[in-house]
Amino acid sequence: MKLLFSALVKFISGLLLVGAFLFISAWSFEYMNAWLFIALLFIPMVILGIVLLVKAPDLLEKRLNAKEEEKTQRGVVAISGLLFICGFVVAGLDFRFGWSRVPTWAVITASFILLLSYVLYAEVMRENAYLSRTVEVQEDQSVVDTGLYGIVRHPMYAVTLWLFLSIPVVLGSWWSLLCFLPYIPLFIVRILNEEKVLEEGLDGYAEYKKHVRYRLVPFVW
Repeated sequence: MKLLFSALVKFISGLLLVGAFLFISAWSFEYMNAWLFIALLFIPMVILGIVLLVKAPDLLEKRLNAKEEEKTQRGVVAISGLLFICGFVVAGLDFRFGWSRVPTWAVITASFILLLSYVLYAEVMRENAYLSRTVEVQEDQSVVDTGLYGIVRHPMYAVTLWLFLSIPVVLGSWWSLLCFLPYIPLFIVRILNEEKVLEEGLDGYAEYKKHVRYRLVPFVW
């Protein structure tokens, strides 16, 4: 019950904050792209949360814990939060003043990418029971090198990046996309720091890096 209460509080808080940033800046509840985004983001989130609560409550508890111990990661999380606020507010203002004209096909494509990202995100969590939101080496943790982890070393970040970059397009705002683009270098900083922590504290990770060469994008990086 404590875990359920914690999950509900974070879910409702997130829903209210996202709605506030979008609709207050848009100054209208007729911002249909915002309603579309909220449905695409939060309905799968509820489904995934219920599955984790029933099947893997320990993993859900890890995902709810966002308190970072690493100084570098605390900075990344803080900047990430500011980028989200900036992106949502700019998207709302874009709707209000009509700065962008995003074609319907682009919104539909981005919506598909967002949903596909959720599916792949669930697959990553199925493969890796150690998937915490914070950068740490857990007790009895072992290297996961199967499935998506056999393609890139950080499939969670790869999937999350696609999800983040699809958000402003779903919201119908090219200007908001500019606010989300800094996530690319931000993820690079997080990954480099995380790999340093894992290589120092997780047995077998150095060998895993030799076996799976690419961090985020196959044949690129």
